[in-house]
Amino acid sequence: MKILFLSDNFPPEVNAPANRTYEHCAEWVKMGAEITVVTCAPNFPQGRVYDGFKNRLFQKTEMDGIRVIRVWSYISPNKGIARRTLDYLSYAFMAFIASLFIKTDLIVATSPQFFTAVSGYLASIFKRKKWVMEVRDLWPESIKAVNAMKDGFYFRWLERLELFLYRKAQKVVVVTDAFKRNLSGRGIPASKIEVVKNGVRLDLFQPQEANKRLVDKYRLEGKFVVGYIGTHGMAHSLDFILEAAKDAPAEVHFLFIGDGAEKANLVDLHARLKLGNVTMIDAVPKCDITAFISLTDVALVPLKKADIFRTVIPSKIFENAAMQKPILLGVEGESKAIIETYGAGACFEPENRTDFLEQLNKIYLDTVFYEACQTGCIKLAEDFDRKKLATKMYGILTSIHSGLEYEFTKSPHFEKAGAN
Repeated sequence: MKILFLSDNFPPEVNAPANRTYEHCAEWVKMGAEITVVTCAPNFPQGRVYDGFKNRLFQKTEMDGIRVIRVWSYISPNKGIARRTLDYLSYAFMAFIASLFIKTDLIVATSPQFFTAVSGYLASIFKRKKWVMEVRDLWPESIKAVNAMKDGFYFRWLERLELFLYRKAQKVVVVTDAFKRNLSGRGIPASKIEVVKNGVRLDLFQPQEANKRLVDKYRLEGKFVVGYIGTHGMAHSLDFILEAAKDAPAEVHFLFIGDGAEKANLVDLHARLKLGNVTMIDAVPKCDITAFISLTDVALVPLKKADIFRTVIPSKIFENAAMQKPILLGVEGESKAIIETYGAGACFEPENRTDFLEQLNKIYLDTVFYEACQTGCIKLAEDFDRKKLATKMYGILTSIHSGLEYEFTKSPHFEKAGAN
């Protein structure tokens, strides 16, 4: 089976969308599929093309059996609605053009942003192939939740586009049960929606001793390290964490690693607060992620307090759990249910300073609780093995493809036109 996958994030970018797309596609190649990913020059989240890459009109490479086509796009930092929209639209347009020249049996387009899904839909029309919409975030609702967009004409238009795309896709694959309930509650048939959650590659993320060189470099010896590794964005409420950090126990040290739209503001806040118990580091290559996770005792996973974030499951939960790092979670809803079900950490109410400090003290001081959380992490990681989840999604795609050929070939119009 030939699969065309449209995603504007792909390695060497290290965010959750890039990891999910790559890891699924790599597994599908092992299962015998021919995969082509259309993406752009790696630039997230700084909005600068990575060293060794150029923002060219069209370039081909290969990664672990995956054919990767990078197209030109207008590149901007992950901030500012107008420039980001231009960024999204330019990639979507170029991805659509590139897709016209790629032979495929099935198209997968992943959101956010869902202009990528528009490309998938248009490509499916021109190529007479069915397409699957993967939904990793409820966009545009999530951007309204962080006050990046107001409820006006543009927002309502995007919502109408969102529902239109759900209806036009052959299947909608979402990453949480809550997403499925949301979509079905808005008129999308539940039978059309499949849930394939995020997970972790257990062969890459395994428990290991703290990297001694990095411990010495960042002066972490004897510290209880609470680590946040990921995008420093508007949704993550890291300013709240910095404000609360000054009241943390003396031996607790916070390690922030990553970049994003709010990084500069957070660095300024860190300086103003004169926090000696917080170290801020720029994003590190994917190959170094496990070494930095090894420095931590607890994984911090916060989001802003908003109803829309009750539906999400941050992927960093699974990577840290696989390395037996208990989760200090500031997310309500489905994420909280997972942590509590597996006993894999402590949960605090998002942006509640008192509750945050209480749960931090609990996971820091109560060694019996901490060790129980590590045991829970092992069970959690085993149940969210990325290989199992990739196999599940491949089964969904295979079943669509099986019916695809019959439905199209029984049409005289299709037989006359020929397959692309």
